[in-house]
Amino acid sequence: MAALFPLDVFSGFGPTVIRPQTFVPSLGRLKSRQEDKLRKGVRDSAPKEAGVYGMLGRHGELIYIGKAKSLRARLLSYFRESRDPKAGRILKHTQTLVWETVPDEFAALLRELELIRRHRPRFNVLGQPGRQKCCYVCLGRSPAPYAYVSRSPTGRDVAVYGPLTSASRASEAVRRLNDWYGLRDCSQSQVLHFAEQGELFPQERTAGCLRFELSPCSGACVGACSRTQYGEQVRAAKAFLDGNDSRPVTELTSRMMQASTALQFERAASLRDRLANLQWLADKLTWLRQARRDNTFVYPLTGSDQRTVWYLIYRGRVQGACYRPTTVESAKIATQLLTDVYGLDTRASLLPSQIDHVLLVSAWFRKAPTETAGLLTPTAATEFARAKK
Repeated sequence: MAALFPLDVFSGFGPTVIRPQTFVPSLGRLKSRQEDKLRKGVRDSAPKEAGVYGMLGRHGELIYIGKAKSLRARLLSYFRESRDPKAGRILKHTQTLVWETVPDEFAALLRELELIRRHRPRFNVLGQPGRQKCCYVCLGRSPAPYAYVSRSPTGRDVAVYGPLTSASRASEAVRRLNDWYGLRDCSQSQVLHFAEQGELFPQERTAGCLRFELSPCSGACVGACSRTQYGEQVRAAKAFLDGNDSRPVTELTSRMMQASTALQFERAASLRDRLANLQWLADKLTWLRQARRDNTFVYPLTGSDQRTVWYLIYRGRVQGACYRPTTVESAKIATQLLTDVYGLDTRASLLPSQIDHVLLVSAWFRKAPTETAGLLTPTAATEFARAKK
């Protein structure tokens, strides 16, 4: 009789793009219900190399994924009396240990995240898909586009920005953005009427909400602006989201300082709140742009076997890996991979499932700034590879 909720039995670590195709990982598997036998097996056969390891439950399901600079040292730490309480709980449910070597610690970090997202082990917390809900700031919905927050962009918008991890902060920032640029934020059911739309029998129209009366909205529903004028405001809002126009932040800062100097503290506080939300959005989008624009390079890293791996990082994510070319054949492999990776569509949006990868790569270079000294541009790497042919 089939189980109501069938278990996902672990059948292997699976493919990956974060190690060279010619790299042959060392795989290990130890099975026993007794901790002493597992410990002895680790001591006898686990390599002193970087890699990832998995712990399987009694039905063969993957319950935990970890990484290590030295697989042998890390796995032996689970059997010490001074081990972490969580490690003891995991080991209590473990009947099989599996591992896979990788070229270096950087690959181990990325492989761990990849496997957690693929297999979703129940004892792993960080890296689990859906753990952190993401949203996007969208500029769209014709005929009068405006800024709004969505967890699932339609792809029909003028522009999409993100992902962002705080929907509440993003919503408040979007409200301030629409107010600043005079964009509507009403529902799609609201009938719009631009100034240039002629009528055989003109009629007096009533605004759909109070925003027009209070001035934050241009009044596309009552013909108070033309389609051209509204389009200019949309383009101005896009310039801010693109990082090309900082006037909302600079003008609000100036107004806040003037109000404070004039002892108008309530007005200064109101301006401060508006500024804080727009500044938060600008900072988040700036970080995302920099992470994706600046983090495009080839990262050479020499492993314990003294072979240098080229990690091809495109817009903050490792999209491929190969060994540094030393022969005609390896040069052909590297040249083709460089062409495939750096010829990607630069307009592709960053998906929520990819943000952890970008953060991990950024954190690696932030913690080890000296690693940036040997980075190669895609052009320099391609020229090096072609010279080996």
